[in-house]
Amino acid sequence: MSGARIALATSAAHPDGFHEDELAAALDADWRRWDDPTVDWSAYDAVIVRSTWDYQGRHDEFLTWAARVPQLHNPAPLLRWNTDKRYLLELAEAGLPTVPTVLLAPGRRPAADEPLLRAEHVVKPTVSAGALDTARFAPGEDERRDALLDAIHASGRTAMLQPFVASVDVRGESALLHFDGRLSHAIEKGRILRAGADPIEDDAHLPEIRPHRPTAAELDVAGRLLDHVRERFGVVPLYARVDLVELDGAPVVLELELTEPYLFLGHAPGASARFADAIRARVG
Repeated sequence: MSGARIALATSAAHPDGFHEDELAAALDADWRRWDDPTVDWSAYDAVIVRSTWDYQGRHDEFLTWAARVPQLHNPAPLLRWNTDKRYLLELAEAGLPTVPTVLLAPGRRPAADEPLLRAEHVVKPTVSAGALDTARFAPGEDERRDALLDAIHASGRTAMLQPFVASVDVRGESALLHFDGRLSHAIEKGRILRAGADPIEDDAHLPEIRPHRPTAAELDVAGRLLDHVRERFGVVPLYARVDLVELDGAPVVLELELTEPYLFLGHAPGASARFADAIRARVG
């Protein structure tokens, strides 16, 4: 890999990345804004999408950028599929355990007899970074919920309705981090969404993070999920974060992050080195 040039794609809000200094130093990589028109992306041997956390309002522009960047990791077809959480319906149809999801296109309200409204539920956009524009609602909080739906729809985005998974209040979410198809580390994230709270409007809401030892059931779900991606796209993602929650006593997929996930590199010894090694292997 001698002489290889590597760019880590980021956003204007995080010009030097987000807590990944060790990774950048190990790779001698350049932080570059994805929307900087002066960057010659073809000059790099690899471009790694990292903290591009402003694309949700410029989704088409971001995908156009990705499609014209050579040596992009993860590649543009994966990003196109993964940046719209409608993929959850595809995963469910493929037999993978996922959080139940109802899509609400602009102008559409949930049906009055929608079963998900009988208990606490969550509304979020299908295109979003982190937990932006996301909130939980109790049954009967129609006015609050519809205000968020209106805001999401006004931006031209489709909304999602999901049950609030009660186990998140107790044990949080599990995140299994994979580099080049191999498990690197896992963490447990505390809850972010609180009852009665306003929708989240920025990416500063980092939850409590704890080390996590994945269960056999979690490893099985993550493995099946990554097998699906490999068979669907014919590639092994350079990086993947599988977010799981416990529903009815079993792990189910909350999200599969293949685009710009925070990788919690600082929460596991050697994680930055493992990610750097995976990148070097691709470049080499």
